[in-house]
Amino acid sequence: MTDQLHETQAHPDSNVPEEESGEGTTRRRASFHPLEVSEVRRLTNDSIEVTFAVPAALADEYDYIPGQYVALRKDLADPNQGGEVREVRRSYSICAAPRRFEDGSSEIRVAVKKDLGGVFSTWANESLAPGEVLDVMSPAGAFISKHKMTGLNDPSSINTDIEHTFVAVAAGSGITPIMAIARTVLAADDNVRFDLIYANKAAMDVMFVEELADLKDRYPSRFALHHVLSREQRISPLLSGRVDAEKLTTLLNTVIHADDVDEWFLCGPFELVQLVRDTLSGRGVEPEKVRYELFTTGTPGNLEGNIGRPVIEDPSGKNIEIEFRLDGLQGVVKSPVSANETILNAALRVRPDVPFACAGGVCGTCRAKLVSGTVEMTENYALEPDEIERGYVLTCQSHPTSDAVSVDFDA
Repeated sequence: MTDQLHETQAHPDSNVPEEESGEGTTRRRASFHPLEVSEVRRLTNDSIEVTFAVPAALADEYDYIPGQYVALRKDLADPNQGGEVREVRRSYSICAAPRRFEDGSSEIRVAVKKDLGGVFSTWANESLAPGEVLDVMSPAGAFISKHKMTGLNDPSSINTDIEHTFVAVAAGSGITPIMAIARTVLAADDNVRFDLIYANKAAMDVMFVEELADLKDRYPSRFALHHVLSREQRISPLLSGRVDAEKLTTLLNTVIHADDVDEWFLCGPFELVQLVRDTLSGRGVEPEKVRYELFTTGTPGNLEGNIGRPVIEDPSGKNIEIEFRLDGLQGVVKSPVSANETILNAALRVRPDVPFACAGGVCGTCRAKLVSGTVEMTENYALEPDEIERGYVLTCQSHPTSDAVSVDFDA
């Protein structure tokens, strides 16, 4: 993956739809359905676990692989915009291992941590209650193991013939997808060892503290948990203070068997994830073994609600023609060169149902295949190198650099 601007051209075979299968990748077109909240459980003073009941008729739509996420959609009054009611979308990782109930129904569990100034997270932590109905997107995301560990809601497919060693580094609410992954692989495979470095400010900020303790009790020889608290003094100096390069190196040299790890999972703020990636790269760890997911890039998108920022076609100036395919229907919109808008922003002006969630290049929901033309992708924290090679782009980050561009959301 790259963090810099780069030019992308249409792949020579872009007109041929691709089916993706194999290890570690499960992509499908995102779709929203209204789901009822069945439980809201307080985790910490500023975080909750929300459970959505999935009826049997929709259970297949909400099958997932541990590590994936869902986007939640709700019309809320935004105090930052004078109380104006607008659509808010936020993505949250699924924190539970997949399961089905006897009646064919299932559930989706996510954790929502209250962010300073966060419209949705504040509302959820203060007002969300059982019985509320929210629009929930079908699960998506590629923060999953590349090993043949599990299929969609099918832990029985885990390969138990060989020994696996996994290490996760998480901070704050980055523990959410790690919980789903750890719970699933430890329960299904007696040959799995799982080490977790979990960073928080203080003990009171630790999410899923009881569940983590339960995993330690249930798998004492296979699950190792290392709490690092930046604002509390622990018995071991190694586990006190912020995780910096020196502390991380010491952890990898002393408590983690870093040279024997099959796969790494990193989830948290950009600075921590990048620090771990750079450190592992310096130790010669192959990039293919490192899976990562970010809270945010620090450069959130400027989308207003679900319609995109206002842009008006320039009748006297130069416009770019953007064509896109979505749900089998073709759409066309003209975008003034002077606006420098993204493909997603332009498409939303004529099709409000174009899929997106974070609009920051992190989640990959807006992924589409570039059929013709060229684009410049500002950020990419979601697409794998092989996906870019096959012509996929993040439309929320893609600015056309040719007179006409065509993308396919259905590919």
